[in-house]
Amino acid sequence: VQLVESGGGFVQAGGSLTLSCVGSGRGTENINDMAWYRQAPGKQRELVAGISVGGTTNYADSVTGRFTISRDSAKNTVLLQMNLLKPEDTAVYYCNARVLVVTIEARRYIEVWGQGTLVTVSS
Repeated sequence: VQLVESGGGFVQAGGSLTLSCVGSGRGTENINDMAWYRQAPGKQRELVAGISVGGTTNYADSVTGRFTISRDSAKNTVLLQMNLLKPEDTAVYYCNARVLVVTIEARRYIEVWGQGTLVTVSS
């Protein structure tokens, strides 16, 4: 599975952006949970929002009420609608997918990451 993000860019505080992540390649039918993470300069990568295969969502406290995660499993796509953006939302945003890998020996989950897309929010 490969993940490709798009939609990042430059926006003024209070503005909106929508990030998109599309999965492709072998194994997309085994994509389970999906999520968005972000990493700001000098900081650790943190979970922004996650969505299960059944549609259950969870959000970081810092984005609750401003960001919305959604997915279209048929299209292997996950979106992150970001509203009321703040300068502290500036970061590289990464798409993440939990993918089930089945072999003769075992069933296990692996983490797949996209290459990241930069979001810059000016004050």
